[in-house]
Amino acid sequence: MATLTDEVPDLAAIHQPIGDLFPRPDPSDASAWIKWRLSEDQVAHFHEHGYVAGIRLLDDAQVDALRAELQEWFDPNHRGRHLWYEYHTNESSDPNTVLFHALGAWRIKPGFHDLLWNPAFVVPAAQLLGGPVRFWHDQLFCKPARDGGVVAWHQDYSYWTRTVPMAHLTCWIGLDDSTQANGCLQYIPGSHRWNLLPITGLAGDMNAIRQVLTDDQWQRLNQPVAIELQKGEAAFHHPLLIHGSFGNRSDRPRRAVVLNVVRDGVTSATDQPLLEGVPPVPRGQPLGGRFFPLLYTP
Repeated sequence: MATLTDEVPDLAAIHQPIGDLFPRPDPSDASAWIKWRLSEDQVAHFHEHGYVAGIRLLDDAQVDALRAELQEWFDPNHRGRHLWYEYHTNESSDPNTVLFHALGAWRIKPGFHDLLWNPAFVVPAAQLLGGPVRFWHDQLFCKPARDGGVVAWHQDYSYWTRTVPMAHLTCWIGLDDSTQANGCLQYIPGSHRWNLLPITGLAGDMNAIRQVLTDDQWQRLNQPVAIELQKGEAAFHHPLLIHGSFGNRSDRPRRAVVLNVVRDGVTSATDQPLLEGVPPVPRGQPLGGRFFPLLYTP
């Protein structure tokens, strides 16, 4: 059995790709990066509705490589488990369902580490952020077949107010085909223009958010858009966009990796650690250093 003392290098010390899973052109050759740019219509859709979806980020070989790395982590005794910021084999509040949720995969396995520098990710992220892309943190959300749990309606920035200003972006990447049957992402278009809402729970009652919504907002919540994606496709969304996902009752798993980034210059709003086990970034100081690398400057 693996132990906490098993040597696993912390890949957070390496601020560049360490393998060749995600080939990158010469950074000085601007023309070689153009193919990953979003169209004007896609950028406009993001600003109008709060999201843009169906962006191809991974090919089949890259998906397979990430799936292979992910599989080991479902065993709570895996090597490197001390490197997670958070690790929940089941964060669901319903004992009859399962929601695997973990933060910090980039520190443990080379594929998830190098994913941060994937040109197909950083180029559109820079467009949507309007500037250089700095890493915030990653997440894994996995729903097993038949008894996968829900991710309740929420805004990402409700959990991130320890950083300011609000210049954040979320990228949700499917490692399986994601459909309504297996609990795909659901968005409330235009809700990125709503006020910042209190936290009402991430892995419990889908209706818990009702207590903090106006009647009009509640009506809008009952008209979600299902974001069905093929494996390797992604959706980018605004930090205030209301989103969630229903349970998985299908015979297929629904696995996803989420990359959360900020525009370079976002600062700490606290003297407490921003992530579990990470040294504090003093209040007012910009994110940087070992755990918050700069990923891309357009």
